[in-house]
Amino acid sequence: MAFVSTKDGTQIFYKDWGPKTATPIVFSHGWPLSSDDWDTHMLYFLAKGYRVIAHDRRGHGRSTQTDTGNDMDTYAADLATLTDHLDLKGAVHIGHSTGGGEVARYVSRAKPGRVSKAVLVSAVPPIMVKTAANPGGTPLEVFDGFRAALTANRAQFFLDVPSGPFYGFSRPGAKISQGIIQNWWRQGMMGGAKAHYDCIKAFSETDQTEDLKRISVPTLVMHGDDDQVVPIANSGLLSAKLLKHGSLKIYQGFSHGMLTVNADVINPDLLAFIKG
Repeated sequence: MAFVSTKDGTQIFYKDWGPKTATPIVFSHGWPLSSDDWDTHMLYFLAKGYRVIAHDRRGHGRSTQTDTGNDMDTYAADLATLTDHLDLKGAVHIGHSTGGGEVARYVSRAKPGRVSKAVLVSAVPPIMVKTAANPGGTPLEVFDGFRAALTANRAQFFLDVPSGPFYGFSRPGAKISQGIIQNWWRQGMMGGAKAHYDCIKAFSETDQTEDLKRISVPTLVMHGDDDQVVPIANSGLLSAKLLKHGSLKIYQGFSHGMLTVNADVINPDLLAFIKG
């Protein structure tokens, strides 16, 4: 069990597999999950000869269940603590959903030489919530509903999300996997309720427009056009336009959780971008 301690004493759990001399790939997970959400991808890239690293965000998984610091700035600072601890050079950073926001903020501020490429998968930037400046966003009431459901019965809420919109299992003819649903629930219930509650504001209300503009490394944006959680029109399409060296890959009919249910398609595309 490997941990790194942040400035405020939070213990961040991480996995670090593969040759220490190989190109490092760092994975940042979505809400309310953990580094376990990347197991399939870590095994895939490990077999290709890469060094693979994934951490549990503060308040998630095996990391400290913090009641403070559950915001995008601190998430990015925690990630910087980890990359400094491991002294990573030329790493590829891949973030899914909330993890995409974490990656965008970290990469935009990373020390020279730390990052070579970035990937945003079904990611929350530039900003999810509907505002005067972002009229196409998701109404605040939706996120208030998340908070109310989490407070009332987190265990049931964490079954409803993966059973429905997250993986597109609510769509007619969807191939439903109870194992995937249960694994989502398992990961979610490992984390802290306060951190999960606070993270809803972090992933929905953080404006990352300037982060995206500042990123100077090649960045791939991957998004499904049937994402019911982070709709592509207000996220992936906008992010790709804001990036200096961005490229966009749209997956027809794929869900927010395409990373998991379509790993056989996503992983080879990730490999092609990393090797390209």
